[in-house]
Amino acid sequence: MISIVIAMLVASLDSTITNTTIPHIVSDLGGFSLYAWSFVSYMIASTVMTPIAGRLSDIFGRKRVFATGILVFMLGSLLCGTSQTMLQLVLYRGVQGIGAGILIPFPVIIAGDLFSVAKRAVIQAFFSGMWGLSAVLAPLLGSFFVEVASWRWIFYINIPLCILSILLLLPYREVYVPRKGPIDYGGGALFAGGVISLLLLTVVEGNYFIYALFSALFFAAFYLVERSHKSPLIPFSIFRNSRLSWMIVNSFLATAALFGSANYIPFFLQEQGYSIFVSGLALLGEAIGWLLVAVPAGRWVLRFGYRPLIIAGNSLLVLFGLLCLTLSEKSGFWDVFGIMFLEGMAFGLIVTVTTIAAQQLVDAQSKGISTSLQFFARNIGTAVGTTIMGAFLTKATVFMEGIHQLFLYGFVVSILAWGSSLLIRSSRKESIDVEG
Repeated sequence: MISIVIAMLVASLDSTITNTTIPHIVSDLGGFSLYAWSFVSYMIASTVMTPIAGRLSDIFGRKRVFATGILVFMLGSLLCGTSQTMLQLVLYRGVQGIGAGILIPFPVIIAGDLFSVAKRAVIQAFFSGMWGLSAVLAPLLGSFFVEVASWRWIFYINIPLCILSILLLLPYREVYVPRKGPIDYGGGALFAGGVISLLLLTVVEGNYFIYALFSALFFAAFYLVERSHKSPLIPFSIFRNSRLSWMIVNSFLATAALFGSANYIPFFLQEQGYSIFVSGLALLGEAIGWLLVAVPAGRWVLRFGYRPLIIAGNSLLVLFGLLCLTLSEKSGFWDVFGIMFLEGMAFGLIVTVTTIAAQQLVDAQSKGISTSLQFFARNIGTAVGTTIMGAFLTKATVFMEGIHQLFLYGFVVSILAWGSSLLIRSSRKESIDVEG
């Protein structure tokens, strides 16, 4: 568990730690035109690798694949620290992203192997809290390293932590027995092509139709290849379970609606005159709300089942979106803190319950890919939602106009997410499913 927590902490920190340091990095290395690509390369690589890593863990076992992810992430961190140009940094951030994509789903996958549903929710709540803590720590650590040492240390600091994580992982005796099978190299390449083309739509400034067409063609070819492969990357039989399928849809819509709001709330507070540090502290409200509901969620699943809790989480999300529309120039820190607390409760329920369901509604040999698909849906939803929100903000002539437009978008999509949660059918046998 300590090994997992350390690995997850460095992966989550590095997804945002460059947000505050990238201006210093660009001034040192040059290459301002590649500014955004230092984030994009990491995001694309990690998103592509998440479901692939989940499937590989089903075939080869959790420990081996998890250890590979730590080593790749460590290599990427070392390379990033030695970058001499922005092009090198972009490429090396991609290597880091591959490692992060392998690491990110494993805390909940291994927790699913080791713990009962009730205990698993507590463990997952802790993991979620670490992500919230990372969102606050990342800008503080980034600023510290830039002022005290060098921006390169935001990457070098990962190396001893990764080594420690590997050493602590060695004594772990895996309880999961992998089911060997051939590796779907062709499917993996087609899937990567489809995801990369899709995510490039969120960052390019033209030729949208071409990228969309390539993405559609890659995914169509991927579907045809997977249907005939003996050991497909994504077994489409998983989607025959309508409850699981609608949960994946709901995860995408919920994150596309308002998960990206955490990127713009600090910006809103800074426009009100608050410091970078104080505006970042407002995100603690989200982490606290998340922990408050995620810890007992395992017991609630056993008592109420999946559907009522997912509907409740989506209802809180709609309320959060509605309250965001009330933000004005007069709104202060505690107004925002309270609203973010509500968002944390919403996503704490949605993410925890859908993750438990993703592990309990499939057999042991599909648990890794099923869990990873939930992460994949959330990653894609977050990328799409954040991009749309950013477009509203940057194209608005007045800052508050852009804020209201992006939250109006989030409110509308949160209603669609709530509607999709109603389509998750209930089952009288849910208590047996989750206790299994």
